[in-house]
Amino acid sequence: MRRFKFTIEYDGRPFVGWQVQDNGPSIQSALELAIKQVTGETTLVLGAGRTDAGVHALAMVAHADIEKNITPFRLIGALNHYLMLATVAPAAVTVVNCEIVDSDFHARFSATKRFYEYRIVNRRAPLALERGFAWHVVKMLDHEAMHKAAQCLIGKHDFTTFRSVKCQSASPVKTLDRLDVQRWGDEIVITAEARSFLHHQVRSIVGCLKLVGERKWTARTLEKALQARDRNALGFNAPPDGLYFVKVEYNNV
Repeated sequence: MRRFKFTIEYDGRPFVGWQVQDNGPSIQSALELAIKQVTGETTLVLGAGRTDAGVHALAMVAHADIEKNITPFRLIGALNHYLMLATVAPAAVTVVNCEIVDSDFHARFSATKRFYEYRIVNRRAPLALERGFAWHVVKMLDHEAMHKAAQCLIGKHDFTTFRSVKCQSASPVKTLDRLDVQRWGDEIVITAEARSFLHHQVRSIVGCLKLVGERKWTARTLEKALQARDRNALGFNAPPDGLYFVKVEYNNV
């Protein structure tokens, strides 16, 4: 038995999210099916994060234990072959890297930092190529005000206000290491870094930052929402379209 580490890219639109659920296809189930088609084995694929329905990934990391004697080179090719032919969401999931790691490596619990990006296309014209891959906001946003306000969320806080009622985390206290808002032409990108995130935390933060960008909220309003530790103080959740799991870092891997 060997442990394989996978780096995965996916389009989240056809899926109910990363995790296996009863109400539709998941990225996890797509990978587990592909592994069974290649190896004949039923195995559990564990990811570094549990993205929601419609959320995308540039480099999600996962691991699985496989008995079959197969090289990473042959495994990645075979997995991508079956993922391309999948009857549910063909070619929506791609394994971009595969390697053998120590048996004590865990895609989720060994992670030291996770990175998310949220993309907003801020223009009047509707989206043609970016539909489903960015949040279209027509009203001009003040990205500088958004960035300035965002800095009050940096550090260790109780993020109950920005936490889904369905969140399974043991504690609402998280340490946010970075939260930047930058603009390139019509596109605004919000970058968030932390060891771990609460369910809906990034989308909830982005929704509130949009209110700041529209000048409906001030930096002080955002700070008060954080201090309230109350989901009722939230502005709203941004849609999943613009959210990307960018990468995850590990020590000595």
